[in-house]
Amino acid sequence: MKIKVLLALLFCSAIGFSQSVNDYKAVIIPLKYDFIKTDNQYRLATLTKSNLLKAGFEAFYTNEQIPAGYDRCELLYIDVKKDNAFLVTKLFIQFKDCYGKVIYTSETGKSREKDYEVAYKESLENAFTSVIGLHYKYNGKTVSSTSSNVAQAATPVAAVASTPIEEKPSVNVNLSDPNLLYAQPTENGFQLIDKTPKVVMKLLKTSRADSFIAIKDGIQGSLNAKDNQWYFEYYQNDKLVSEKVSVKF
Repeated sequence: MKIKVLLALLFCSAIGFSQSVNDYKAVIIPLKYDFIKTDNQYRLATLTKSNLLKAGFEAFYTNEQIPAGYDRCELLYIDVKKDNAFLVTKLFIQFKDCYGKVIYTSETGKSREKDYEVAYKESLENAFTSVIGLHYKYNGKTVSSTSSNVAQAATPVAAVASTPIEEKPSVNVNLSDPNLLYAQPTENGFQLIDKTPKVVMKLLKTSRADSFIAIKDGIQGSLNAKDNQWYFEYYQNDKLVSEKVSVKF
């Protein structure tokens, strides 16, 4: 009897988890994943979009203009991860919300093909089998920044206590600034997106919470907090350039 109850609870939990993607209007696709070297290498961004459309999602590349009426927290952000394995290519898909929280992780797609392009295509399409199986359909629910914050605040106290909290420097943030950028966590730091949403800058963590290695439009510099503001600093023609940047972490 206990086993039946447990299985029923697990089944309900799985359904509830898979249906959570239905709370989001569309999906944003990066042009490059961490395990490839160039934008749309092996046509992975193109394949991602075609499979998302097949699964019923509305999808946009990060460099596309998003239609009016989309809040950044009403969008999912897709990422494709690679599992290192001997003689087997393994890829799986993650959907994240606007704060980098994982909403759904697909099953792992596998391929034993030796050619990278063929192997990645086969693995990605196999991973998308479980995504297509979600039978996505937007439910009209409005997801806002506030609701995401509430969800994060609901994390059990024990889990919070066991995770080190990285302190951020005190910096003034004007939420009405039209040029405000939003920080999304990545494996090594953050990516800063605007409200379209488009990736504007990539940040890599350093040993200091108030300083990041920053890359923008092919220019590498640093993002530093000083005088209660963030500044993107880099050298141009042997002269130090300092640009004020408005960021919401």
